[in-house]
Amino acid sequence: MNNFAEGRVLLINKPLRWTSFDAVRKIRNLVRIKKVGHAGTLDPLATGLLIVCTGKFTKKINEYMAKEKEYTGSFTLGATTPTYDLESEPENFLPLDGIDEAKIRAATVPFTGEIMQVPPAHSAIKIDGKRVYELARKGVEVKIDPRKVTITEFEITSIDLPVVQFRVVCSTGTYIRSLANDFGAALGCGGYLSSLCRTRIGEFTIENAITPAVFEEQLKASESTDQNING
Repeated sequence: MNNFAEGRVLLINKPLRWTSFDAVRKIRNLVRIKKVGHAGTLDPLATGLLIVCTGKFTKKINEYMAKEKEYTGSFTLGATTPTYDLESEPENFLPLDGIDEAKIRAATVPFTGEIMQVPPAHSAIKIDGKRVYELARKGVEVKIDPRKVTITEFEITSIDLPVVQFRVVCSTGTYIRSLANDFGAALGCGGYLSSLCRTRIGEFTIENAITPAVFEEQLKASESTDQNING
């Protein structure tokens, strides 16, 4: 276990409906050290790459958080949700009359490059020391200032209305939920994020990540081998 205290970078594939903290807590319990943290939150309804650092490598978390991210997923057009994803029920339904492939692809252009983006009201950012999602749940209206983010690539990979599949490469701090909401607004029909997977953080990719369950299996196998050697 000493190598976890010395520092390890673990590439975890976060399961659906787990919070990022659920994943960290699971790893912490398995490696039995307190210093475990992640480099960039994934919402419970998102899956994909979560960088988890242990021991002395927790000092590297900010370095990893600053790296470029890549996501794939889907937007559902023709409605909105308060949370901009399926954490809340769709509402404000609108017809998709006149929404075609050409309009959908053209709508990506204004969202490519350096843009100003307003984070969702249901997000973990803090205003006056309080998480804005906690205020939003209480019905408190908060003014969230737009932030500068960079979307390097915004590609529509397939269209089967009302669902649109996409791939996005972006800077840290970009909210794909906000992109879904703003994209739907630009098309005039509304939209929300219906699935999301983080596929890359800097040079680290989802192909090299493992689920917490697989990590647990590998750890047990390693401990068993160590015991046999030392026995």
